[in-house]
Formats: sequence, C-alpha cells, structure tokens
Amino acid sequence: MSDRTAGRRRLRAVAPFRRERHVVPGPGGCHDAARIHPGPPRLSTVTAKSPDGRRGGRTARSEDRRAEIVEAALAVLAERGYRGTTLGAVADRVGLTQQGLLHYFPTKEALLAAVLDASGQWDLTAAALRGTGWPLEMLASLVEYHATRPALVRTYTVLAADSVTARHPARAFFRRRYRRAREGGANALREEYGQRLAGGLTPERAAPLLAAVLDGLQLQWLLDPESVDMAVAFRDFLRLLDPGAADGTSPARTAGKGE
Repeated sequence: MSDRTAGRRRLRAVAPFRRERHVVPGPGGCHDAARIHPGPPRLSTVTAKSPDGRRGGRTARSEDRRAEIVEAALAVLAERGYRGTTLGAVADRVGLTQQGLLHYFPTKEALLAAVLDASGQWDLTAAALRGTGWPLEMLASLVEYHATRPALVRTYTVLAADSVTARHPARAFFRRRYRRAREGGANALREEYGQRLAGGLTPERAAPLLAAVLDGLQLQWLLDPESVDMAVAFRDFLRLLDPGAADGTSPARTAGKGE
C-alpha cells in the first residue's frame, strides 16, 4: 500500500470521530487540575462496558454529560476567551448549577484540559505531519475539513491568541503544537518537493511559513468567510513553494487538486 493511500485511509478513519457530537475525552489529563495534558490531544470513543458488552447506563450518562460540558465550554471560550470564561457561564449553557459542573470538572484548568484533549481537531495538523507518509494533499484535505467546523476553528484561534499572555495554562500546549507542526511540516515538504523548494528555500525554512499560512488563513476566513476560500488559497501557497511549478516539471501531486 502506498503512503498516499494509507494517508487517505487514515483521514477517512479520523473524520467520522471529528463529526461526532458526543466526543468523550480520553483518560489522562482531563482530571488533572495542576497541568494541561502533556501529549497531543486524543479522541476516545472507548467507554466502560457491562459484562454483556453494553455500556453501563450510569457510565454512559456521565460520559455524555461530560461531552456536553466540553462542547459548551468550546462555545464559551470562543466567545469570551480563557480569562473571560467562568465555570458558571459554562454550567448555564448545559443547565447545571456551578456546583453540579464541579462534579465533572473540579477547576477551570481541568475543564480547559478536557477541551484541549477532546478537540484533537486543532492538533490534527501536527499529528498528521509528524511522520513521513502524510503528504501535503492530506493537509490540503484537512484545510477543506476545517471550513466545515467554524466553531472549533474559532475556539482554537481564540485560545492560541490568548496563550501568548503570561502564565496562560495553554501556553505550553501551543508551544508544543507549533514545534510539532514545524518539524512535521519540514518532513512533509521534503517528501513532496525534495531538499530545495522554490526560491532556494529548504524544507526547514519553509515549515514556519506553512504553519503561519494555515493559521493566518483560518483567521481571515473567520473574519470574512465570503471573501476567503481557505482551501483554494492554501493550494495557491503550495504552488509558490513548488520548485517545478514554473517550468511544468513539478513533482508535486497537490497543485492541480481542486481546480
């Protein structure tokens, strides 16, 4: 099986979980009030089951309620940012008292950890780019998918901007996210275009540009979605990096997609 085929299958496998309404945070980090989970976000659909293979009723209800709280937190964070978000505001969104919400998430930091953990969509770029075998076509498809999830994109953008402030609890998360994106982006660019890109750029020098274009396009799209087509603009950017685009000798397989 080719790397390209494998990448497409991975995207198809991931996408249904990204669309699932009740996304349940995986173990490790969601309940830790002292720190944000150190690894990349994970999505988990594995739940406790009874001996006959069915989910226990109480466990299922608790997981569904946690997922509803995380979904509400996504919306409040997008509207208010981290510092403006309160547990009371999130509790109101799901019809709980603040004390009731504390049963699931004892602190605001724990709730943020769950949001970052459950919203692996934000870090899918870095996860997809971490190794070879995830070509730029995969990333271009992810940009198209982002356009179907404005709420998640908005929350990510707000939290990323917030994280540059001193002592923000998600600062380390986003530092890791961008570091992985740069490292993986260089791998993807090298796989697609080789060691030299247009203008004499190396994959390592172009990788920060790749991350900047991805996030910048999302911001412009959020502000003016009628005027900005993220997918088209991203493919245009890939053409600028393609060393063979000018003379028609391009080794890339992404430039003509979507035309």
